[in-house]
Amino acid sequence: MSNHLFDALTAYIQDQEKTFLETADGECLTYRNMFARSARYAGALHKLGVKPGDRVAAQVEKTSDALMLYLATIRAGAVFLPLNTAYTPTEIAYFVGDAEPSVFVCDPANADALAGTAQKAGARLQTMDAHGEGSLRNLADSMPDQFDTRPRDADDLAAILYTSGTTGRSKGAMLSHDNLSSNSRTMAAYWQFKDDDVLLHALPIFHTHGLFVATNCLMMAGGSMLFLPKFDLGDVIKLLPKATAMMGVPTFYTRLLNSEAFTGDLVKHMRVFISGSAPLSAEVHREFSIRTGHAILERYGMTETNMITSNPYDGDRRPGTVGFPLPGVGFRIVDAKTGREVPQGEVGIIEVKGPNVFHGYWRMPEKTAQEFRSDGYFVTGDMGRIDEDGYISIVGRSKDLIISGGFNVYPAEVEALLDELPGVAESAVIGVPHPDFGEAVVAVLALKEGETFEPEIVQVSVADRLAKFKHPKMVHVQDALPRNAMGKIQKTVLRDQYKSDFS
Repeated sequence: MSNHLFDALTAYIQDQEKTFLETADGECLTYRNMFARSARYAGALHKLGVKPGDRVAAQVEKTSDALMLYLATIRAGAVFLPLNTAYTPTEIAYFVGDAEPSVFVCDPANADALAGTAQKAGARLQTMDAHGEGSLRNLADSMPDQFDTRPRDADDLAAILYTSGTTGRSKGAMLSHDNLSSNSRTMAAYWQFKDDDVLLHALPIFHTHGLFVATNCLMMAGGSMLFLPKFDLGDVIKLLPKATAMMGVPTFYTRLLNSEAFTGDLVKHMRVFISGSAPLSAEVHREFSIRTGHAILERYGMTETNMITSNPYDGDRRPGTVGFPLPGVGFRIVDAKTGREVPQGEVGIIEVKGPNVFHGYWRMPEKTAQEFRSDGYFVTGDMGRIDEDGYISIVGRSKDLIISGGFNVYPAEVEALLDELPGVAESAVIGVPHPDFGEAVVAVLALKEGETFEPEIVQVSVADRLAKFKHPKMVHVQDALPRNAMGKIQKTVLRDQYKSDFS
């Protein structure tokens, strides 16, 4: 029996001496190196007691070694759990406690703060720093460069990615080998990736976009990557002439457009620019096309489903739309109350079905059952419509999710902390348009009678309790929050009221 995902990711490698990835500081790994280093890391995991089906959690910086850890986890038959490097120890304690990994890898600087969390969850704590060095690499270096890759079926779990709604605790989306392999194969074909492609990779790899879309898609074609630790405008502009493709969040493209060094001549050789994780404004789409002659290809997906739709590779890439359902993906827009499909052009809830759709939420069977229709369609919670030509537009998020710089921010989590502040009666957290981040987090507070409040206190109060991308970038204080007849806070009113905060 084969290892479904790893075999799929490596099926298109024709020449093992070909470059797999190259970093900004000159490190170069061939595909042969990839096989050997991932084997050593898989051997290290095995030495640490990792068995097929065990979870391996990692809160580490983006390095080639971190990518090898992902591949090694798959080879070892285990389940990869990447965690945002911005999460605080308090946040990490929940994820590790819920997933109960057998190994937890963190930065050496955080090892003391996280040792108790690992011990409580029964995890072996290992370290990996921003250069890939640490106890895990030391152990991997002592392992052989061959590993008997463990067999795994299509339905076996490959990864758990934590996501959340606006209420309740975070949920671990369970993604199988076939969820990831089928979607990557579809994307590679749809976007016409070939083995001569060079992908400029500046996305984080704790997120589905950077790990399962960019990396997996590139490997499915047997291409090469320019692997950056993060988006650095200077590095991206310097390396674009060596690339043929780029994937990014809208923030990447707004920052490029703000640079005089970013010209049409710089990217005239490029094959494709792809955008996702947050809505790309029609204005940015048009300005980018005028500046470069390239129409950004926008697509739509979710943690639970990977990619769902895409604008065409060959064809009109329409600003403000996310194109058409990908091959093999069932897609419908339904009335939120009746569950019946709405007429073309009307807004409803997006539901999807296909081999890309996750297997449910980790240890949450009741929540899983709530999110699926009886015929197997997953209720995304996103709202959209289909125009007369079949193009899909996302018009809102029914759960008030905020996407800032490509990262998800769930208002209820921030509001819970704000409501604890002295003098605050209640709070509402909203997302408003931002020229750089797409959306910015804004807090609106109502005070208890007779109380006063200094907005600066908010930043101090959340500094050690929330990742920085969740911090409110603007705080407003008003007498009362608007409510409807049922007593529910009307966030649409607040979004309209403060929509010009950053314009």
